[in-house]
Amino acid sequence: MSAKRTSIFENSLIWFGAGVSIAEILTGTYLAPLGFSKGLAAIVIGHVIGCLMLFLAGIIGGKSRRSAMETVKMSFGETGSLLFSILNVLQLVGWTAIMIYDGALAANGLMDTGSFIWCLVIGALIILWIVIGITNLGKINVIAMSALFILTLILSKVIFFDSGAVGMIADDSMTFGAAVELAVAMPLSWLPLISDYTREAKEPVKATAASAIVYGIVSSWMYIIGMGAAIYTGEYDIAQIMLKAGLGIAGLLIIVFSTVTTTFLDAYSAGISSESIFPNLNGKHVAIVVTILGTIAAIVYPMDNITNFLYLIGSVFAPMIAIQIADFFLFHDDHSRKGINLPNLIVWVIGFIAYRFLMTVDIIVGNTLPDMVITILLCCIVKKVIGNRR
Repeated sequence: MSAKRTSIFENSLIWFGAGVSIAEILTGTYLAPLGFSKGLAAIVIGHVIGCLMLFLAGIIGGKSRRSAMETVKMSFGETGSLLFSILNVLQLVGWTAIMIYDGALAANGLMDTGSFIWCLVIGALIILWIVIGITNLGKINVIAMSALFILTLILSKVIFFDSGAVGMIADDSMTFGAAVELAVAMPLSWLPLISDYTREAKEPVKATAASAIVYGIVSSWMYIIGMGAAIYTGEYDIAQIMLKAGLGIAGLLIIVFSTVTTTFLDAYSAGISSESIFPNLNGKHVAIVVTILGTIAAIVYPMDNITNFLYLIGSVFAPMIAIQIADFFLFHDDHSRKGINLPNLIVWVIGFIAYRFLMTVDIIVGNTLPDMVITILLCCIVKKVIGNRR
């Protein structure tokens, strides 16, 4: 019996849910010092760069029918890929905790029952999503995404048409390049996950394209909502904006369901990535454990500023995907039967260091794109040197 495959529409819904996120709205508020026009340009440029990388990463998994961390083996070998699988699980546990924390804090701002109660509610709903499973969400996802779409339209109207504020004055506390990098950071954080979903698609290339485009548009929209809220209302707390606008239950639904639909992907992919480390594990069971750990962490630890976390993710996964892009699209190499592909690991270390150095330089397109170009060029040089020796 053939495996059940997801349609282009179903993949689009998954990534619509990934884009509608309180974390993305909050990150958008950081861009307010640029002013609206420059901030908008930074958001668009950053998302074009990030979503192009997201598309290429998804194509690798879609065409090879492998999960994200299984595709990493194609560049770094069976043992070499374990480093990235472990780092990916750790960042996904971190994301699960951050998303639950942000969602609970915002929900509590609308209905004060205690943040820890909202952590438990959101955690329980994420577990329900995991139990239902990615290929069986179907009508549930259609209903949830339709509701989120309508409610975010209302939120946009409140911020951009009903606020009546003149707008804050732009300053130089954030550079344009840093803003672009913050916009790149969110799609980049999904790079180690997208193949977990495109591998299940009936038409991998079309589904990947739809996923990247839908996510890019929706994520940009969330950034703009956050930036607009800070500029036109002077309010950085999205729950307070909803409260002042009288959204009440509607606002609460936006917060809770956007958190669930996004964080579900983090927990689910943590489970899939764990199977690359320990093949005997059940990914769905691990995803539930990750959600429980994330819920506990969200209750115990404050997680108000995630910019350093985003930059750390970029420095790890930007050079990783650059090497994968070079191997898959340029060289057509598959090293998955090797233990460790040492040349690629060395190139990754150089790419990681280069990213951290580029963070100290203000580049108009951010530092992800230059770092990936450097890493791909290094791959070409190493390939040429090794080929000549052979």
